[in-house]
Amino acid sequence: MGAAFSARSDSSEGVPVVLNVYDLTPINNYLIWFGLGIFHSGIEVHGMEYGFGAHDFPSSGVFEVEPKKCPGFIYRCSIQLGRINMDPEQFREYIEKLACDYYGDTYHLISKNCNHFTDDVSSGLVGRHIPGWVNRLAKIGALCNCLLPEAMRVPVAVKQISDYPGFSSDGSESFSMMTTTTTTHEHLQFENDDTDPEKYLLSQSSSSEVTLVKESQR
Repeated sequence: MGAAFSARSDSSEGVPVVLNVYDLTPINNYLIWFGLGIFHSGIEVHGMEYGFGAHDFPSSGVFEVEPKKCPGFIYRCSIQLGRINMDPEQFREYIEKLACDYYGDTYHLISKNCNHFTDDVSSGLVGRHIPGWVNRLAKIGALCNCLLPEAMRVPVAVKQISDYPGFSSDGSESFSMMTTTTTTHEHLQFENDDTDPEKYLLSQSSSSEVTLVKESQR
């Protein structure tokens, strides 16, 4: 899918589009040597980070959070994907429209997870996919899932967002969660799939507020 807006991949002009990648487990430090890992990712634009998570309701599962501080995950690295010419209002309109396709009750660990969301945003904004290693395990899982008997296949969704205090089914409330996160020794940028992400992590406590993004009305 081509870029929906004017993109600038090699210019200092425009607004940067950044992919923030998180570990779901410390085991990633071993899996990464095989080009695998269990990752969460969010897209950072205009000083906020946007991700996708699961809940039980037919409404937006897209949320915004302070960059690099998504609760419950271990920050690994940031990857600059490109630049766009969009003001905050235009970008907000874009995200709200995309949220119509990412309801919380449609989340699927293999076929529609947070990394599929960030890949869609990246493709739509700058015309490029996120690095393959971020969602490679889901792609392998999709292949294996097709080969398994139906009774043994991966369940439809993994519940996440609705477990946070203050969650509202109509998406009208924000909710805060105190969490211990981890940041990398330094913030590295990886521009292709062959570059290994940063492997050394340093602990750092932080708190962050997560707010659901309401989908636009169709």
